[in-house]
Amino acid sequence: MWYNGENKSDFKGGNHMWYLEKMKENLTESDKRRLAKVFAPVVVGIQPDDSRRGLCVMPDGEIRHYGVEGKTHCWKQDGYSVYLASKNGLDWTRHEGPEGSAPVINMGVVQTGTVAMGAATRIPWSGRYVTLVSWRDGERKGTWAELSDIGPGDTNPKLVKISDTVFGDLFQPVPLIHKKRLIVTTYVVDSEYHPYVIVSDDDGESWKPIPLKSTPKHTPVYPHRGMRWQNNGAEPNMAELPDGRLMLLARTSLDYFYIYYSDDHGDTWTDGEPSIFHGTLTTPFLLRLSDGRILCFWNNARPLAEPNHDLTWPPVGNGVKNGFGEDAFTNRDVNHVAITSDGVNWTGFRELGLDEIRNASDFRVKGGSYTSADKSVHQFQALELPNNKILVAYGQNIASRRMAIFDLDWLYATERSEDFKLGLENVSTHMFVKSLSDSHLGRGFNGHCAWNRTDGALLIPDPDFTGGEVLQICRVHDERLVSERQGVVWNFPAMHKGTITLEIRVEGSGVHTRLCDHWINPSDEYAGLYAGYDFELDARVLTPGVWHTVTIAFDEAWATVCCGEKTLFTVPRRVETPTGLSYIHLQTMAEGCDFKGTLIRKIEAKA
Repeated sequence: MWYNGENKSDFKGGNHMWYLEKMKENLTESDKRRLAKVFAPVVVGIQPDDSRRGLCVMPDGEIRHYGVEGKTHCWKQDGYSVYLASKNGLDWTRHEGPEGSAPVINMGVVQTGTVAMGAATRIPWSGRYVTLVSWRDGERKGTWAELSDIGPGDTNPKLVKISDTVFGDLFQPVPLIHKKRLIVTTYVVDSEYHPYVIVSDDDGESWKPIPLKSTPKHTPVYPHRGMRWQNNGAEPNMAELPDGRLMLLARTSLDYFYIYYSDDHGDTWTDGEPSIFHGTLTTPFLLRLSDGRILCFWNNARPLAEPNHDLTWPPVGNGVKNGFGEDAFTNRDVNHVAITSDGVNWTGFRELGLDEIRNASDFRVKGGSYTSADKSVHQFQALELPNNKILVAYGQNIASRRMAIFDLDWLYATERSEDFKLGLENVSTHMFVKSLSDSHLGRGFNGHCAWNRTDGALLIPDPDFTGGEVLQICRVHDERLVSERQGVVWNFPAMHKGTITLEIRVEGSGVHTRLCDHWINPSDEYAGLYAGYDFELDARVLTPGVWHTVTIAFDEAWATVCCGEKTLFTVPRRVETPTGLSYIHLQTMAEGCDFKGTLIRKIEAKA
């Protein structure tokens, strides 16, 4: 059954998940056994381009991810077409596209190149493939549809002119279920960003752009001293809910994505309002599953407060000062996924991936700039696989981007623990180094809106000589750092009521302890402003030099903090957390050097 909701129209044509049976036929017994072992996300490859629109499925069920190699600059499309192919999502082989072609790259905007179809969507009721692309200049300047009965790899697709307007960051077309319609989400940018959907009711032969209202702009309010890059409605993405309504999320410069709804299959839309999803200058992705559930992929993360750009050294350009560019992205090192059956109640809020170079001292230039300007794990595209699995491509630069598979049941887990036996791969501890801000690619240098990093909290031998290691959170004076406050940030399944258990040993100043509904930088000096619960664990409540088991039992109003059987104190909730809590944020309390710090042996969370 490809749809389990009420169909409010007469349209019942096409199996929207046609490829799942094809994929099942391609799986060997070994493939099935290997996929069955996947639960939490497992990295399976590195895609050949930015994540957004490169994934597609061929008529025989083969999965492809298209991209471009050999570019001379990340902002040029002068390379050659390549794609990775897989029958099972686990094993991938590299292939080159048609000679001399540069098919649609993943931004959906090209400058030159022979037309050849890259990744595209198969229309379930006709079998035809379709994708949209914009040319920035030349005789084809504007936005076009590519149509093909062959599919990806077709060197002579039919071209249909849509508009002279250059629409940006075009997602792949989404076929609706309640109406025989294709919808593409995109935007137009002039001095502002204007979200759009582009719809077709005739298999891509003609299209109608429909504007949505832009979101509010960022206004500096404490602790911000400067203006963020003004993205007031960029890179929207959409999914069809079980009741037939459409839900759309748009990128903003605010602390949350904006959410829009349509009750008439995309002809008209609400004006938009803040959603429950934290997100700043990042791109969401919504995926409808074969049973009607919806996945949301996004960066559930908060950037550092915006500084006074007039005081930044080395100086930034007027574009950054006036909201037309960003100094540095500090919330793109982690990404997340949640699931819903109704579009209202969401489950999971789990870390999908952490940037593998998040601690790199050469972060700004690592990976070069030919594959992508941005080093991040933001931007997504995903496909449902057989047997309850999801394949997702995320990230931008080759140093950061990855493809991963996870099991949907992982999103419904109710507990998690961390004992550092696998090192620090499951936590965030990085600190920012005072670096060049702004983008310098136009001046011939690598490095784009990013700061270098270094290690913060470190693993040291357990002082009880157990043979294991524990995490030490301290403070070391280093004028090269943006902030000296060491910390650790750890994710657990979102819960409205639960218990956090810490094995903790205070040797120095103790730790600020925060329970949050989103990721906040380990060294963020303002983290307490955004925490659901915020309190201190130090020598005033915990005897120094010995291990303690501290439990934090919380609900939606109060948290009770105990050491063993003794209640230490209760804490009222400080800010609303409508999606529950999903993070613990521990940060040194030291105001000066503290080489002893606080030790953490284990963290557990249970609903």
